[in-house]
Amino acid sequence: MTGTPRTLAEELRTRTDRGLVGLLRARPDLLNPVPGDVTQLATRAGTRASVVRAVERLDRFVLQTAEALAVAPDPCPYDTLGALMGGDAGDPAVAAELPRAVAELRAQALVWGPDDRLRLVRTARELLTPSPAHPSPTGLGPTVAEAMAGMSPGRLQEIIAAAGLPTTHDPVTAVAALTTLFADRVRMAALLDTAPAESVAVLDKLLWGPPYGAVTDRPAPHLQWLLDRGLLIPSGARNVVLPREAALHLRGGRAHRAAEPVPPALSPATERDPQLVDNAAASQAFTALATVEELLKEWDLGGPAVLRAGGMSVRDLKRTATALDTTEQLAAFWLELAYAAGLIASDGEADERFAATPAAEEWLQLPDHARWAELAAGWLAATRAPGIVGTADAKGRALAVLGPHLDRSPAPEVRRRALALLASLPPGTAVPASAVLARLRWERPLRGGAPAAGQLPADGDGSPAAPGPADDLRSRLAQWTLAEAELLGVTGRGALSTHGRTLIGSPSDSTAPTPAETTAAATRAAALLAPLLPEPVDHVLLQADLTAVAPGPLRRPLAEALGVLADIESKGGATVYRFTPGSVRRALDAGRSAAELQEFLAAHSRTPVPQPLAYLVDDVARKHGQLRIGAAAAYVRCDDDALLSEILADRRAAALRLRRLAPTVLAAQTSPDQLLDGLRAMGYAPAAESAAGDVLIARADSYRTPPRTAPAPVPDGPPSPDPTLLAAAVRAIRAGDLAATAERKPVQAPAPAPGGFPRTTSAETLATMQAAVLTNSALWIGYVNADGAASQRVIAPVRVEGGFVTAYDHTSDEVRTYPLHRITGVAELADDSV
Repeated sequence: MTGTPRTLAEELRTRTDRGLVGLLRARPDLLNPVPGDVTQLATRAGTRASVVRAVERLDRFVLQTAEALAVAPDPCPYDTLGALMGGDAGDPAVAAELPRAVAELRAQALVWGPDDRLRLVRTARELLTPSPAHPSPTGLGPTVAEAMAGMSPGRLQEIIAAAGLPTTHDPVTAVAALTTLFADRVRMAALLDTAPAESVAVLDKLLWGPPYGAVTDRPAPHLQWLLDRGLLIPSGARNVVLPREAALHLRGGRAHRAAEPVPPALSPATERDPQLVDNAAASQAFTALATVEELLKEWDLGGPAVLRAGGMSVRDLKRTATALDTTEQLAAFWLELAYAAGLIASDGEADERFAATPAAEEWLQLPDHARWAELAAGWLAATRAPGIVGTADAKGRALAVLGPHLDRSPAPEVRRRALALLASLPPGTAVPASAVLARLRWERPLRGGAPAAGQLPADGDGSPAAPGPADDLRSRLAQWTLAEAELLGVTGRGALSTHGRTLIGSPSDSTAPTPAETTAAATRAAALLAPLLPEPVDHVLLQADLTAVAPGPLRRPLAEALGVLADIESKGGATVYRFTPGSVRRALDAGRSAAELQEFLAAHSRTPVPQPLAYLVDDVARKHGQLRIGAAAAYVRCDDDALLSEILADRRAAALRLRRLAPTVLAAQTSPDQLLDGLRAMGYAPAAESAAGDVLIARADSYRTPPRTAPAPVPDGPPSPDPTLLAAAVRAIRAGDLAATAERKPVQAPAPAPGGFPRTTSAETLATMQAAVLTNSALWIGYVNADGAASQRVIAPVRVEGGFVTAYDHTSDEVRTYPLHRITGVAELADDSV
């Protein structure tokens, strides 16, 4: 195709396959379904929903360029656009970056036409052009022609006369003359030199927008001076507007107060030793593993109930925060992290509650670095945002942790981009969070909120939002990302760790990875983290004050056994356990004997077993099981009748309602569990027994949900197409375009039906098909499928027999067989069409 393209479709036809692939990759929504030809592709690229999605993904300078085109003449020469972006004085940085911005708009099919006739796609122009209901971020108002539409011819003549222009014979030339005056820098400057100082001050207030103001029925003289010369134009009963041409003169030709061709620098930068950063990140990664493990242990017998509306109650969140010794907001993060990794879920029972999943058992058996890899991969791909827990939803209800409505689809992209910015810095370099947020706002100025489909993010007045405020969704997601990355050990002391760089891959890769690629990257990162994690130890240091000090992370069997025998008193670099009568009794209830406990302590202590601890174990064991509790409702059995008499005489036993059945048996009107707790509260050490008289071992059986999968992320629009799909889509579009635009030989009567499909008789169709087989030529056919849908195709017949034609279909790029009775007609193509 030669000459200047007249439409976007014509320009798209001139693009190479690589150019179409770039368009479809940048705007994947155009692929669903695959367009039938280039005309369909151009039509879909101009729909409001698609244009809004494309505009939302422009960076600040490219968006400013589109906004300048929206207020420029249509079509706009490149030099005019450059003057709008750089002003009359010019700006070298703008001049250097403007070709990139125009090329980006072209690549995304938002701008088309040669450089001397740049055209913004009509839908984009409608979105970005200033109007009273939707002011432009440029702060410009309507043109003189738009603002004066409907003004009386007499008033127009008065205005141009006051402005020093000769009167005209019609309104059109009057408006054109005033527009030319406002665009003439010399003549406009001379006119403003005669303006009162108060009039100039009014223009200065409206200069950068909004361009609208209010006046009274009797404007002051300085306002009347502006109204008389068209520098302010009435825009309603008591409103006026500063026309666009006048504002541009006052601005020195600039469409924006400040063009931003270059992204904000990531500064000030603080350089740290990369090894110290890695060690700090590894320490925090180990803490993260310990916290999640403690959460699973806390829920070993089942977690809290699920609210009717989904999620956990505020009270249960507070309890979990207390158990983890952290704040409620951090507890929400750890809960959502475990949920994203598939370690906790609801059990789905009638009395629904949360619990650990079977996958948690497998996770607990993995090495520390492999466990971290699963947490990191789940966090990186998750769309759930724990930072919004406790905020109100659209109906004013507080959002609950682990509940619905916590998904924010931009989260994975923001997470990866924030970390990629840190990865672009030298190893060990940290920058303030404000610098990262400023860069992200420059890269996606319109993606701060979550607008409805087909709408740009809006300010309170409904106008397209200016570059997002600091508290918009995208900025909050970035802030949470930086904090969560530190908690998870991806960063250390504000800088990205070595394993963190491996986790996110190449900082320049804008394509979202697949789940498999994310998992593989997390595994590679974990291999780098493994040498930095502390090695588990197999011993403790017993002390005379009935405590044990673990000098590092304990091996799992030792930690589990010691957790039953002693209570954790403090955590940190070394964990301190305290032995109490209650904790020793707990170990005895679990089936361990005094001798086994003494042997366990001696085997795992680097110091001798202190005498006070040995005495404590023996004393508790000696009393343990003297009293036997069973179900009558309940009874107490003891060979020492004096001990039973002592219990009966104790006033604290009144609530148990005991009575003697025999010298060695007491009956109680309470359950065995309550009787056990009551006697233990009185200082005794009873043991439960079975109906056969055997001691019952109180072993905690863990509770798990049925098999559960991790929550699926909510996608942020269509997925990125793979190269195979892109190549196939371009082939299909080219083939469909060939079928729609190929030159055809005239079709004899009967004429083609409305819509352009050929119509021939069955005999003519068969004869033409057979001739095409002999001459190896291509044909244009009309075809109706089994569903009654009509289409046109370009085929090269190979064989005609049995009422079917086998042909190579240029439209679908494959060999297909068509029933002849479904072919509505056939026409030969011009010799140079295929």
